[in-house]
Amino acid sequence: MIARQDDEETHLLQRPEQLTTRTPLPWDQFWIVLFLELSDPLNSYILAPFIPQLVKDIGVTHGDESQVGHYVGILQSSYYTVHALTVFHWSRLSDHIGRKPVILTASLAIAVSMLSFGLSKTFLGLVVSRVVCGAFDPSHSIAGNIVMDITDATNMPNAYSYMPIPRMIAHIIGPLIGGSLSRPADKFPDIFGQSELLKTYPYLLPCSISTIVVSVAWLVTYFGLKEELIKGGFFRQSCTKLRQPSSSVLVNPGEANPEEVHSKSLSLRALLTLKVSTVTASYATMSLFYVSFNSVLPIFYATSIERGGLSLDPSRIGTILAASGAAHVIFQLVFFTRLHDHFGAGALNTTGISSGIPIVILFPVINALARAHGVCLVVWVFVAIQTVLMVSLTMCFPCLSLFVREATPNRASLGATNGIVQMFNMGARVIGPASAASIFSYSVQEGHDAWLIYYFLMALAFLAVGASLLLPRDPSVWEDQQ
Repeated sequence: MIARQDDEETHLLQRPEQLTTRTPLPWDQFWIVLFLELSDPLNSYILAPFIPQLVKDIGVTHGDESQVGHYVGILQSSYYTVHALTVFHWSRLSDHIGRKPVILTASLAIAVSMLSFGLSKTFLGLVVSRVVCGAFDPSHSIAGNIVMDITDATNMPNAYSYMPIPRMIAHIIGPLIGGSLSRPADKFPDIFGQSELLKTYPYLLPCSISTIVVSVAWLVTYFGLKEELIKGGFFRQSCTKLRQPSSSVLVNPGEANPEEVHSKSLSLRALLTLKVSTVTASYATMSLFYVSFNSVLPIFYATSIERGGLSLDPSRIGTILAASGAAHVIFQLVFFTRLHDHFGAGALNTTGISSGIPIVILFPVINALARAHGVCLVVWVFVAIQTVLMVSLTMCFPCLSLFVREATPNRASLGATNGIVQMFNMGARVIGPASAASIFSYSVQEGHDAWLIYYFLMALAFLAVGASLLLPRDPSVWEDQQ
């Protein structure tokens, strides 16, 4: 016992010294990952401001405003359903054939699907376009794999402080593009008034911009991403220097060496360890709340005040979402790494998801104020407070990604492990938008409990908080246990 205690004390004393020298980020490859991370959320954020109006325009609701949320939820869930069914296979495939071929194939299909969405005149056409996009969109999962490939334990928190930035940039420019450039012939008659194409397809222009961005991402990946660096470089150094030998996979010295174990991809059953299951549960419940809240937010803004919303047009909705994205970017760049170093990923994750509780409470407060005073300054103040609280939610995803890396059994199974987490993450994103949007539509109908949607969101928030408490205070605790 004395010897063991001495070893533990020596390890704890040495650990700060190991962490004082951080490996520099490989920016020649890392900037490509950040650009790839931009294209995926940009597609969704471009669509968000005008999808409620698009659903009304195609006539699928037959003029019933209360059904808009239902059909918006179907569109969102159709994407996430096929995404959940395919993301694990794409991630595992990237372990075998490489990250680059998977990204190139996916980007081409996404570009076509976004263009098809802008050309669709029926609800079925919209659904098919989102299904194709979801089936060929492993970009977030693969980008996460690449980051884990090219970083080690000393610089990964720094890398993940940048990872939400592309999503936040998309959060800023996506709603502006979607809100401002939808129906351009009506909004800018001097410029687009003579275009019969844009009159016939009023949502083609913002979708075309999304297609162009994805096409540029394809070119950047083809010419700039170095597959050999991803396969052999930084992650292998991390395994050698910081986890030698790794006890995530037990090794008999007489049968195998650590390098052979690191190079062997594990079966699905072997990947489902307690650590992987724990971080998957936390990631999935967090995503369930996050996407449910985000699917309700633009519908809440677009719904009339009398039915429980704010009666805002797409341009104002886009401006609010863009301002929220700007706040997220600033917070992530300035504060995340410092907060992580001081409090640890576990504490940040729990704090972030706990902020969802007051965020949900503010929905009925904002509507009550709008009913009493109209959309006045007081209402905008509470909208701003809700937006500020939303910033803390963005801390959760980089924190959870750090846990995913530490939970990975070996290097060769990195993509598969991340694929498992993302599969359940996408499953939550299937359930969240459809259920939340449908419950919102049901709750705003005459004679129904208007607070039903808020009870639902509060239950999801408490579920996510409970799952976050299963994680240790920091991923390094798992590394110490190894």
